[in-house]
Amino acid sequence: MMELTKTAETVLKKRYLLKDEQGNVVETPEEMVDRVASNIALAEEQYGGDVESIRKKFYEIMYNQEFMPNSPTLMNAGTPLQQLSACFVLPVEDSMDGIFKSLRDMAVIQKSGGGTGFSFSKLRPKGDVVKSTMGVASGPVSFMKIFDSATEQIKQGGKRRGANMGILRVDHPDIEEFITAKREEGVLRNFNISVAVTDRFMKALEEDGEYELINPRDGSVSGKMRAKKIFDLIVDGAWRNGEPGVVFIDEIDRHNPTPHIGEIESTNPCGEQPLLPYESCNLGSINLSRFVEKKKISWKRLKEVVHLAVRFLDNVIDMNHYPLPEIEELTKGNRKIGLGVMGFADMLIKLGIPYDSDEGVKMGEKVMKFIQEESHKASMDLAEERGTFPNWKGSVWEKEGIKIRNATTTTIAPTGTISIIARCSSGIEPLFAIAFKRSNILDGEEFVEVNSLFEEVAVAEGFYSEELMEKVAEKGSIQSIDEIPEHVRKVFVTALDIAPEWHVRMQAAFQKYTDNAVSKTINLPNHATRQDVAEAFLLAYNLKCKGITVYRDGSREQQVLRTKETEKKKKVKLTQPYSRPIEPRPRPTVTNGKTIETQTGCGSLYITINEDKYGLAEVFVQLGKSGGCAASQTEAIGRLISIALRSWVKPESIIKQLKGIRCPSVGFDKGNIVTSCADAVAKVLEGYLKGEYTKLTPDVEAIKPLTEFTSEGVESNTRIIAGMCPECGNILEYKEGCAVCGMCGFTKCG
Repeated sequence: MMELTKTAETVLKKRYLLKDEQGNVVETPEEMVDRVASNIALAEEQYGGDVESIRKKFYEIMYNQEFMPNSPTLMNAGTPLQQLSACFVLPVEDSMDGIFKSLRDMAVIQKSGGGTGFSFSKLRPKGDVVKSTMGVASGPVSFMKIFDSATEQIKQGGKRRGANMGILRVDHPDIEEFITAKREEGVLRNFNISVAVTDRFMKALEEDGEYELINPRDGSVSGKMRAKKIFDLIVDGAWRNGEPGVVFIDEIDRHNPTPHIGEIESTNPCGEQPLLPYESCNLGSINLSRFVEKKKISWKRLKEVVHLAVRFLDNVIDMNHYPLPEIEELTKGNRKIGLGVMGFADMLIKLGIPYDSDEGVKMGEKVMKFIQEESHKASMDLAEERGTFPNWKGSVWEKEGIKIRNATTTTIAPTGTISIIARCSSGIEPLFAIAFKRSNILDGEEFVEVNSLFEEVAVAEGFYSEELMEKVAEKGSIQSIDEIPEHVRKVFVTALDIAPEWHVRMQAAFQKYTDNAVSKTINLPNHATRQDVAEAFLLAYNLKCKGITVYRDGSREQQVLRTKETEKKKKVKLTQPYSRPIEPRPRPTVTNGKTIETQTGCGSLYITINEDKYGLAEVFVQLGKSGGCAASQTEAIGRLISIALRSWVKPESIIKQLKGIRCPSVGFDKGNIVTSCADAVAKVLEGYLKGEYTKLTPDVEAIKPLTEFTSEGVESNTRIIAGMCPECGNILEYKEGCAVCGMCGFTKCG
C-alpha cells in the first residue's frame, strides 16, 4: 500500500478518489494511481508505443511518490470529464461582446476544473468615451468584479472553488485603482492580482522620474505619473495583505518561445505559467526528497524519472478533453508542459544544507539545471519519435536549430495538496514551520502537522522528548530553543526564520534554469517593514525573476498556514473586546499631518489628518464658516474617527462605513461627485492613504470655480445642486425656481 499520512488520506478522500452517486468513496489511493497511469498511457497507441510497459512505469513513479501530476489530472483522468489541465489564460477584448465571451469561457473552464488568468490591460480606462452609446467606460476593475462574482457561484468540477489571476499593465491609466482594489479583505476574493511592470517603469523608478500612462483604446498618452508613487503603492499593498504581486512582463516576453504566434499578456492564477491567450498547460512535479539516500543524490534515478515525467505530460496533451476549441488548437500547436519540483526543502535537510546559505542556493541551481537539461533531452527524443510541436517553424527553437516536442518543458508550481499526498515540502519553499496548523485546504477542515524529518533527527541525536515537541509545536520555529543543538537549528530553518534576500535568491536560482516561471512566496515576519518589501521587489527584478509575491505573516484574517504562536496572538486580539473595554491610546502632545480642502454640497470642508508614531491618530473636520447642526455633525464625525483610529481600527474599515452616504445637498470636487460631508471625509481619508496629498503648492485647476455652459453657450460660474432625483438617482438642479432632473425630466414642482 502507498505510504500516506492521515492528512494525505483525508485529502484524497475529500478531493481525489472517485465517489458514487451517494458520495461514498469507491476507490483506493492505489486504484486512483492505476486509473491515472492507465489512462495517460493510452496515448502511446497514437505513436505505436507499448501501452502496458509505459503504464507500469507511470504507475511506479506515482505509487513511489517520485512524481505527481497536477490535481485535475489526478481527479479527472479516466473519468467522463477528462479535463486534465490546471492552467488557462483567456483574452479580454475591449468590447462588451469580447468581455462577456471571456466571462462565459471562464465559467466553462472553471466548471471543468481549471484556473484562469486574464490581462485586463486592453480595456479602456474609467471615464473614457464609449462612442457606440455616447456613454463613459467603467474601467477594468469594475469588470473584474463581475468576473469575481461569477467565479463565486462556480465550484470547479464540483470539487474546488475557482481561482483567477488579474493583471494590469503599470502604464494603464487605471493602475492606482487596480493596485488598491484588494486593500480591503474580501474584495475580489477569487482573484490574485499582479501589476505587469515594464523595464521602462523600472528605469523611471531608478531615476526617480515619471513615466507615461497609455490609453489602450488608441495608444495615446493620457498623462504621466511619478514611478516612485506607483511603486510605493504596490509595496504598501503587498505589505498590508500580500497583494498586488508583480510580474516583470518584459522579462517574460524575452523568453517567449513562440513570439510569432502571439504576445504573452498574463499567467495562470499562481503566476508560474505565462501563457498566450487561449493557451493551457498541464503541470507535474518531481519529489526531490525521494532521490536522497545517506546524504547523496541519486542522479541516475532522477534522470529516469525526468524522462518518464516528460513523456507522461506530453501524453496528457493528447488525452485531454479541452473545454474550448480555441484552447485545443493553441495548446496542441505549442504543446507546452511544465515539469517542476517539490520536496526541495526536505532534500536540503537530508543533505545537511541550510536553505539560507550560498551552498543551498548553489544546490538549487545544480538540481534545476540538471532537470532542465534532461527535460529538454527527453523532449528532443520525443520529437524524433513523434515530431516537433506544430508551431515549431518560426519559433525560437527553430532559429536555434533544435528539434523539440514541447515549446516549454519546465515550471516551478506551488504544489499544495499534491505535496501532501507525496509527503514532502511544498514546491521550492522552505518549511513553513517545524509544526503548524493547516487550514482552508478542504472546506475549512484543519490539521496540525509536525515535520517527520525533525522528529527523526531528534530521536537519532537523543534530544527528543514530549515536552520539547510541545514547545516546538507552540513556537513553530526552533531557533530560540537552546536545548536543540545549533547544527540542527541551522538546517531546520523555517520560512519566517529566513531573511527576504535568501527567499529571492533561491527563487532566482531556480528561475535561471526554468523555461516558464517560478511560483514562490517571499514570506516575511509580521514585523517586516515596507522597506523590506521594496528591497525584495528590486532584488527580484535585478536577479531576473519573472515575478514576485510577498506575504507578511498575519497580515490577513484568513491564512492557510499558521503556527500555534500566531494562533495564540490572534485569539488574544479577538477576545480582548469581550474581556474588557478598549481604551484608545493617549493623544501625544505633538502630532504631524495635513489639512485638505474639499468641496461638498454644503460648501468647503476642511479635513485635518494627523499621525503619531503608530500611524493615523486623529481627524478634525470643519465645515467652512457654517455653524449650527451641520457643523456639529461634521465635528462629531471627526471625533469618532479619531477615537476609532487610536483604538487600532483600520482606516479602511472607517472609509467603508462612510463612503457613499448620501444627503440632499450633493456637490462636486475636482469633477468627482461628493454625496455628503461623510462621503467627502471618506474620500479624503482614502486619498491620504494613497499618498495623493503630497503637493504643497496650490493646484490652480482645483481652485477654479465649477463651470458649465448654458444653452446659449455662455459660461456660467455657478451650479446650484438640489439633491438626488428620486426617479433615476441623477442630480437635481435648481432651474427656473424649481428642482429639476436633466436626465429623466422629474421636477419637484410637478
